[in-house]
Formats: sequence, C-alpha cells, structure tokens
Amino acid sequence: MRKFTVVAAVLALMATPAYAQMGGKRHRGDGPATKQDNTPKVDEKAYKAALERIPEPKQKYDPWGVARPTEPAKNAK
Repeated sequence: MRKFTVVAAVLALMATPAYAQMGGKRHRGDGPATKQDNTPKVDEKAYKAALERIPEPKQKYDPWGVARPTEPAKNAK
C-alpha cells in the first residue's frame, strides 16, 4: 500500500508542471474568434514629422569622452 501511495504522489508531482503551464484551463487554440489586433496603428506622416522636429546636435556625441582625453597627449622633447 505504501508503494502505491509513493507512486501516486510521484505521478501527481510530475503532472503538476504541465497543468500549471496550461493556466488551469483547456487549450482552445488560436481560432479567429479569439484573435484580436490590439496593436496601435502607426501614422507614417506623423512619425516622419516628429523625426524632422528633432534638432541636429551642434557637437558630435562622444560616449568615451570621459574615459579618454579628446586630444592625444603630445610628447615634450
């Protein structure tokens, strides 16, 4: 009887992760009734106009400017 209980407990523990992945519901598939398009539509004209409003930088950005000097050190003779 004890062996049967241990086997049943092991089988129950092995089935638990598969049940957890399904969310406790049966898998219904991706039918046309359940599929919804909730993504916002991008207006190309508005996107391009927003890009044109971004000002051009006066100086080129240097991400390593703090880590290294901007001009190489000159050797004193």
